[in-house]
Amino acid sequence: MAPRTVRTGLIQRIRREEDAARAGKEAWIKIKVNSIVDEKTIDALYRASQAGVKIDIVERGICALKPGVPGLSENIRVRSILGRFLEHSRIYAFCNADGPQIGEGPASGPEVYIGSADLMHRNLDRRVEALVRVTARSRLTGSSSTWTCRWPTPP
Repeated sequence: MAPRTVRTGLIQRIRREEDAARAGKEAWIKIKVNSIVDEKTIDALYRASQAGVKIDIVERGICALKPGVPGLSENIRVRSILGRFLEHSRIYAFCNADGPQIGEGPASGPEVYIGSADLMHRNLDRRVEALVRVTARSRLTGSSSTWTCRWPTPP
């Protein structure tokens, strides 16, 4: 819940994927928002990219992150969606071979949050915003087709 824990919670999850990548595990982050301008979150995404985390971002508005910069963000891909209307779904997905899973056994999948917060100061510092974890894989079918998620199989 912003303004208290959304930024820190997202950065903790980004760091978890960074640690997994540094340990040689496959890890990825997928984010879908209107805008990304929060420096702390961007810095965490840069560090994760440098560790080898594959990061896929779909955004509609302002993006202060610079993807594809060698040594900084070569593992980050940003796609901008332009259109007449703001995209109101915000999705944050985190996954690595040893990370938290939805469900059990082969039906498990990434840790996914939906909510109202964009990665902007006004959203993270001055508004009440919420992210909610999606815990039922059946609720991710639309997200998985949108994101082309690869559901990891347990070792």
